[in-house]
Amino acid sequence: MNLTITGRHLEVTPAMREYVTTKLQRITRHFDQLVDTRVTLSILNDKDKDRRQHAECSIRVKGNDIHAESSQHDMYAAIDDLMDKLDRQIVRHKDKLQTHQLTEAQKRSMMEQAQQ
Repeated sequence: MNLTITGRHLEVTPAMREYVTTKLQRITRHFDQLVDTRVTLSILNDKDKDRRQHAECSIRVKGNDIHAESSQHDMYAAIDDLMDKLDRQIVRHKDKLQTHQLTEAQKRSMMEQAQQ
């Protein structure tokens, strides 16, 4: 898995990099076929001072791209919220793949039974 962590209007510290990496391990536990992951951490110049810390992530998996973003008052809270969103999307993607594979296997078994 290729992991790219960038910062806009902010310097990505080693602690932030380590925090993102450990949080991404939770996602790879559910689905380990990640091809490319890009995380962007930034500080927005919004009027809403409570949600200036912004984190977004794009994950490329086989056959699909998954994107999520989050804005919070604290960068670590934004990363936590982002990883929760990504985790739900990855689990949903994995369930779709498993359901599709199960359906294909059922079709094959029915065809084999019909031929006998």
